[in-house]
Amino acid sequence: MTAWTSGELDKIGTAEELELTPLRRDGTPRNPVTIWVVRVGDDLYVRSWRGRAGAWFRAARVRREGHIPAGGLKKGVAFADDPELHEQIDGTYRTKFRRYGARYVDPMVGPDARAATIKLGPR
Repeated sequence: MTAWTSGELDKIGTAEELELTPLRRDGTPRNPVTIWVVRVGDDLYVRSWRGRAGAWFRAARVRREGHIPAGGLKKGVAFADDPELHEQIDGTYRTKFRRYGARYVDPMVGPDARAATIKLGPR
């Protein structure tokens, strides 16, 4: 996976939400889904609050490619599994989205969402 530029990381990492559009097997776009994005170091992560059962998550694991518009950018993205930083990712979700309260944040740091963590990379 290639690296994000610092400008891309700043724009996408500070955006609260992005419209993630996974690609189907044939390369056509699925319907976009609005999701929270977090930045940990020089990496960007998203999670499915429905865990591995989320339709967008299942689609993302098939082709491992999609598109995002966030922070004024439109980028093609690659999806990778990265389960090693869960504590840091959890902490970032708690900090960035604390104003929404436990009702929304707790599911994003729970075991189902943790199991559905995807690292976003540019393509």
